[in-house]
Amino acid sequence: MKNYMGRALLVAAILATPLMAQSKTAAAPTSGLEVAIVYDASRADGTSFWQQGGSVQLEGRFWRGLGAVADIGGLHTGNMHGSGVGLDMVTATFGPRYSYPLRRRPYSIYGQVLAGEANGFNSAFPGKNGVQTVANSLALLAGGGVNLHLKNHLSARLVEVDWLRTQVPNGSDNVQNDLRLGAGLVWRFK
Repeated sequence: MKNYMGRALLVAAILATPLMAQSKTAAAPTSGLEVAIVYDASRADGTSFWQQGGSVQLEGRFWRGLGAVADIGGLHTGNMHGSGVGLDMVTATFGPRYSYPLRRRPYSIYGQVLAGEANGFNSAFPGKNGVQTVANSLALLAGGGVNLHLKNHLSARLVEVDWLRTQVPNGSDNVQNDLRLGAGLVWRFK
């Protein structure tokens, strides 16, 4: 897990550095309601497979960049570890997000810590009562990203880097620490 978190922070820093060097003057608003549609890719902890999918995020900012966000995401792979067994995962997480617009720049950065539920299906989840095709667990999502303000009500989510922790049965420690990367579009409503 430490290895993925370090890599995620390094990638975010590398991507954010050239963005901060530009000299546009528009800044993203610090309050309002936002809806984001994001393409996600998730690398499973210590394994060689990626899941792909997307998420919908609904954020309400209410005080100086502080807000609440709901993230509903879905990920899929057709072949875990070369086994021919697929995995579909839907997560529903909620929690606080802090967004900070960079002065005299069209960028804003944000960080978030969310908790909720993960639902795995169309796979094999070994447990005490045998192998199940469906499993549920706690889901934790922590990370952040960079948005580029394009027009009055439209932004591009340039990058989102998150640590996704789930606890579905896996035949060993029943813990998954995944790196989730995303990019997409954000619509703002006042």
